[in-house]
Amino acid sequence: MSHGHDHGHHHHHDHDHHHGDVAGVEGTWADPAADDPLSVSRRAFLATAAAVAGAAAAVGGGVAGLGQGVARAAEAGTTTNAWTGRSQYYAGDHHIHTKYSPDAQYEVLDQVIKGRQYGLSWMVITDHGGVAHQKLSIDKITPEIEKVRRQYAGTFIYQGLEWNIPGAEHATVMLPPGSATVDILKAFEAGYDGSVLSSRGVTGNVEPYAIEALKYLDNQVRNRRTEIALMFANHPSRQGIDSPHEMRNWRDAAPQVAVGMEGAPGHQAAGIPTSQGGPGSGRGYYDNAGQRADRFIPYPPESYRTFGGFDWMTSTVGGMWDSLLAEGKPWWVTATSDSHRVFRDTRVQGPLDFNTNGTKGPAVDTGRPITEYGDFWPGQYSSTLVGSDSRSYVGIMQGLQAGKIVAVHGRLIEALDVRVRSANHGDAQGATLGGRTWVRRGGDVTVTITVKVAGGANANGDVPKLAKVDVISGPVTGAASDRDTFTAPETRVVKTFEVGTGRAQWTFEHTFTKVDRSFYVRLRGSDGKQLDANGNPSMDVIGDANPWEDLWFYANPVFVDAI
Repeated sequence: MSHGHDHGHHHHHDHDHHHGDVAGVEGTWADPAADDPLSVSRRAFLATAAAVAGAAAAVGGGVAGLGQGVARAAEAGTTTNAWTGRSQYYAGDHHIHTKYSPDAQYEVLDQVIKGRQYGLSWMVITDHGGVAHQKLSIDKITPEIEKVRRQYAGTFIYQGLEWNIPGAEHATVMLPPGSATVDILKAFEAGYDGSVLSSRGVTGNVEPYAIEALKYLDNQVRNRRTEIALMFANHPSRQGIDSPHEMRNWRDAAPQVAVGMEGAPGHQAAGIPTSQGGPGSGRGYYDNAGQRADRFIPYPPESYRTFGGFDWMTSTVGGMWDSLLAEGKPWWVTATSDSHRVFRDTRVQGPLDFNTNGTKGPAVDTGRPITEYGDFWPGQYSSTLVGSDSRSYVGIMQGLQAGKIVAVHGRLIEALDVRVRSANHGDAQGATLGGRTWVRRGGDVTVTITVKVAGGANANGDVPKLAKVDVISGPVTGAASDRDTFTAPETRVVKTFEVGTGRAQWTFEHTFTKVDRSFYVRLRGSDGKQLDANGNPSMDVIGDANPWEDLWFYANPVFVDAI
């Protein structure tokens, strides 16, 4: 049963060159250029939703075509996310807090102005779920978001939630603007937020609530109450409580909704050493030793740390992320700010009581830069580049859903064009990020990478220098028999391209020859400043990890079926 890819006998045909006829990178984000659901008992609400969804399915294809573009077990010879050479990339951030979170302080307007200043086209406001937020904050923030949308009509400002996943970590839940958006968020939070559930005395094994929650969102799409809904697991390794089986369960319960995780957490400024005037903590606040009693015990000690600012699940070749990809199923990574309180900002939280007001009120200016804060503004350090054919709320979400995503730190690159194709069966177009293509067994698959390097200074005033691009690949071995698997032993770096100087963009090619197993391929790149002996990112040192001195990007995978 060989369904994967043998790296043992590639004949490498690698070259880096600059074709005069290369159309160029696919666009660069840096160019200037109803009734109250709470009155309905949750069970009745769900039963109705399920019945309606069942009826729609029974009509025969009533829900067909939902979320096309998501890589799935395609028919032989199918390509998803076909490479066109035309996709535009839009930079954004799906994890941003305001004064409507008990531990944050900014106005919606503050965050949006800063995000725009740092090149973002889209942002998701994700204040923390909880009793006061559900009852008070959503209604207070909604008109503010609507006002800022009118003020900055060219910027996509999503209303979302940072969901306390029952039994696990936090997650972004995001919806496009729509007549039911606020109702859906309120009902979702009332019924399924871990903090709300515990306030109601719900204890014991609450993992099933997370599954029900994702199915609820999926039903809102099936019932046409919203066009699309997405969930990303945030800072997945921070506490060790996102066990492998939970992540697989989320993904499988609602594969059009639960689509990925933060590949790199926010709070990146937290690692700046005190000697450089920083907080002297851990990057991402990944600085505990895994002490929680409810953690997934088999995770190793290093899982509680970041590597080059990226979560251990993402940064480990052959680790948790790869174990998910080796199943041949989509699971994407992003990079966000998780912006609560920004390093060297001069403001502190307002004086109001959060539980009675749903906000601390406007921030208060102290007049002195506060060096204990560990965050950056949206877009200041982290950005999630999303390829979309349509510059719209739904279009950007469809790009996220389809995995056309590159997670970038510190403006290490401007844009990335990836094309994976097999010349020997007539699919000359091939697939791009998040997609799926195919090859006849024994044939060759060529990966063409065009990377546009930084064209100017980042927010730290440096022009970053991309040093290398790694091609990482592993066989698709099918669904994991043990759903708590978190390794993919055959995945490895198959090729490293050194990046020179003096060009705005570089094109590299790598060919997998005589392919006899289905496989996936993904890319990462680095400024090369903090590599270990094997060229992997180093474990970040707590209290001594200046994020500007260790920059990486990670691109999402392309799957290749051998048939």
